[in-house]
Amino acid sequence: MNAPVEDNPPNSVVSLSKVREDKLWAVVAAVGRKRRIAEVYASRAAADANRHWREQQVRAYASFLRSSSMPVPSYTVSPIRRTDLARGWRPMPALGFLRGQFI
Repeated sequence: MNAPVEDNPPNSVVSLSKVREDKLWAVVAAVGRKRRIAEVYASRAAADANRHWREQQVRAYASFLRSSSMPVPSYTVSPIRRTDLARGWRPMPALGFLRGQFI
């Protein structure tokens, strides 16, 4: 019943590059103390492009935001893990609010 256990080294090497990358790049919108993930990308370049587009949208609607007393969101790019996203997470609109409330 007690068979000797042989310690055999593995014959094949496992490539870690095949493991799914857990690191994502998030475009984060901030208004005051509130911070929300606006969009998520696999590459930093795509996240930077989206942040630039969102900042352009805010500049284009700056007078509207001021006249309606809406706070102007600021955008940054930061790395996140896939597990940091809430299960029901959805991308934010460009200006960061719907129906007069920051999302």
